[in-house]
Amino acid sequence: VQLQASGGGLVQAGGSLRLSCAASGRSFSRYYMAWFRQAPGKEREFVAATRWSAGITSYADSVKGRFTISRDTAKNSVYLQMNSLKPEDTAVYYCTAGSGRVAASINQWDFYDYWGQGTQVTVSS
Repeated sequence: VQLQASGGGLVQAGGSLRLSCAASGRSFSRYYMAWFRQAPGKEREFVAATRWSAGITSYADSVKGRFTISRDTAKNSVYLQMNSLKPEDTAVYYCTAGSGRVAASINQWDFYDYWGQGTQVTVSS
């Protein structure tokens, strides 16, 4: 299984970025796809998740109303549209896929089985 994240970069506060995650190697029809992020010196935190087969979405309170997660099943890809970016959004963003074999909640990192390599997002003030 491969999850290839891309689209990170440097942007000014108030700007936008769109992250992409190309998924391959298995069927994800029973999986949730999510984005987590990790800032220097901080723990990895949940950002957003969507169910691959049904488009159900969930967001962290800190990004609700600014970020949108979506998926394109024909392209086997998941996206994170990030608007109104803030300096505190600066982090490495990870794409992940999971079925909840260990944890029950989709906002917990151990719900997820597969992780991509991460893409850096830097928001300048």
